[in-house]
Amino acid sequence: MRRPRNRTAVKHTLSQCPLLGVLAAAALSSAPPQAIDRQPTVVVPGAVPGQPPSDALVLFDGSSAAQWVYRDGRPAQWPVVDGALVSKSGTGNIYSRRKFGSLQIHVEFATPSMPNAHGQARANSGVYLQGRYEIQILDSYNNPTYSNGSAGALYGQYAPLVNVSRPPTQWQTYDIIFHAPKCGADRKIATPGTVTVLYNGVLVQDNVTIRGRTTSSDDTDPCEDGPLMLQDHYHPDVKETFMQFRNIWVRPIPQAAQ
Repeated sequence: MRRPRNRTAVKHTLSQCPLLGVLAAAALSSAPPQAIDRQPTVVVPGAVPGQPPSDALVLFDGSSAAQWVYRDGRPAQWPVVDGALVSKSGTGNIYSRRKFGSLQIHVEFATPSMPNAHGQARANSGVYLQGRYEIQILDSYNNPTYSNGSAGALYGQYAPLVNVSRPPTQWQTYDIIFHAPKCGADRKIATPGTVTVLYNGVLVQDNVTIRGRTTSSDDTDPCEDGPLMLQDHYHPDVKETFMQFRNIWVRPIPQAAQ
């Protein structure tokens, strides 16, 4: 019986015949050829982190409050000072003109210095998703309060995982991924919404399930799209709060991507 040739002999044979080597390599390859399928849409990122990408809808660019209205549809009267949109107590909540479903949101804000105020009275505001679900804004730098009411909380439902608040008057960021609730044919919520929040680049809400509308939110149909809302917060212990916002942009999340 003839013994099979050893590997050395096979390698020698292949080295003497390059074509055989190519064919052998092709036969041994387990990866089938890949066709070029539909490619992802090209989006140009912002020039620096935090700046809007090319497909973003810019809601405030430092120039005017034209993209914002009051609940009754009147143009928002929050002043623009040195490129910042300023909420002064008593001027009312403002809403984006456009309504949204699932959304990526970028908001920058600076809390005022209010050393004589404490807890919920110190620099309180909020970003409301669809006008219903509040991501709390508060000066939480050395300012203890109930945990699910501190900065970065889904107000009244989930405390932030960590406190990464900067001192007052310094600019801070929220990057929010919001998946809106999904409703059935009966117009009832079949799949609750979820939210993820990065506060100053740090994860503080990790895909938490929204339990319903939060305090002081609009009682609107959760099966419908809704606006982004910025809160003018009133607290009886303080006369006024001057909250600043800048660089606000959003990116709708397509239904197919959810």
